[in-house]
Amino acid sequence: MNGQQLIVLGAGESGVGAAKLAIQKGYAVFVSDLGQIAPKYKEELLNLGVLFEEGQHTESQILNADLIIKSPGIPEKAAIIQKLKAQNIPVISEIEFAGRYTNAKMICITGSNGKSTTSLLTYHILKNAGLNIGLAGNIGKSFAAQVATESFDYYVLEISSFMLDDMFTFKADIAVLLNITPDHLDRYEYKMENYVNSKFRILQNQGPEDIFIYCADDTETVKALKNIHVKAVQYPFSLTQKLENGAYLIDSEIILNIPTKSPLTMSISELALQGKHNIYNSMASGIVAKVLELRNDSIRESMGNFKNIEHRLEFVAKISGVTYINDSKATNVNSTWYALESVPEEVVLILGGVDKGNDYEMLKELVKQKVKAIVCMGKDNKRIHEAFEDDVEIIVNTFSAHEAVQVAYHLATKGDTVLLSPACASFDLFKNYEDRGNQFKAAVKEL
Repeated sequence: MNGQQLIVLGAGESGVGAAKLAIQKGYAVFVSDLGQIAPKYKEELLNLGVLFEEGQHTESQILNADLIIKSPGIPEKAAIIQKLKAQNIPVISEIEFAGRYTNAKMICITGSNGKSTTSLLTYHILKNAGLNIGLAGNIGKSFAAQVATESFDYYVLEISSFMLDDMFTFKADIAVLLNITPDHLDRYEYKMENYVNSKFRILQNQGPEDIFIYCADDTETVKALKNIHVKAVQYPFSLTQKLENGAYLIDSEIILNIPTKSPLTMSISELALQGKHNIYNSMASGIVAKVLELRNDSIRESMGNFKNIEHRLEFVAKISGVTYINDSKATNVNSTWYALESVPEEVVLILGGVDKGNDYEMLKELVKQKVKAIVCMGKDNKRIHEAFEDDVEIIVNTFSAHEAVQVAYHLATKGDTVLLSPACASFDLFKNYEDRGNQFKAAVKEL
């Protein structure tokens, strides 16, 4: 391997981690970022002695590479990627690269919604049970950096479809597919089947010794499975049907049933994560734990004391009897549907941002039932107005988190919920969804 030219495109968490591992493995490394590199990552690259550039891609150098590691954020149709493909230069993800240098067991979690929550819950359960485990992928520290500096026996990896698109020889020992709903269709030629195929790459290279966990209630997943030969052992989970193997719900109790192991029964009221979607997330994590032969009392305890992530249905404050919830991580319509489904009626809903070709139809029924007013927060709110003008009496435009919170405060009355669940990307007014959520929380605390 030594001396091969490896070029990393994108100098974020995954890119800098990939550079760290590549240096360790003897590659000649160059990092190129079309944007500006954040100071902390620049400092890391300088400490590693890695050559880098920002604000440009020097094609003559990049097209000379033996191997390219691409940030998940760079689309396939980017000019530089097209040129690399035309020259047959391999383009892979950081996950694919790092996977080549570890023998740890891989627990890989994907889905349109609930990936972060399920990854963190799974990690929490396994770590509490004493497993030597890392957490990486779309969450936390770079997988490649951890492979370079740690020696974990297991990893929980949150995997997005963008990562899967650049994974080829990598294998998940345990693959979890939570759900498939329209998201990021702009990256998939606006074809749902392309996006579905991307998600099912989570199964690639699996054999009969591996595990596939999926939602038996998810329409797209079940439809796709009719045409896919799954070699792994399958464990479905469901809220609507009794299953022989896997997880199901009966009389408000979850049953986790894996052959040869004693079943785990747990009331949904004991779960740390409430709401229908979180029962699914808890089931998926519970099956992983059962497959790994953890003790029932340990699983039950961890599923009961877990604390959810910031910006995902995060309670912020109760002011004058009004509850404020930050769900800034809801960057697609389906996430917002889940949020609305899990809060009580009389909602002032803060929506809007960069619309990724959203179809708001699926929200209409819940909006009619639960939403008394919509506060739009974005530069262009036309499509939100068009979608909901017949369902909600009050729709107000605002252009900052502070303004949105002020308006919501005046619209809400005692017993109401003000829910920030934008259904859109954040980068018209904010750096990212975290920035949006933090500005929302700061504005609520000023009330």
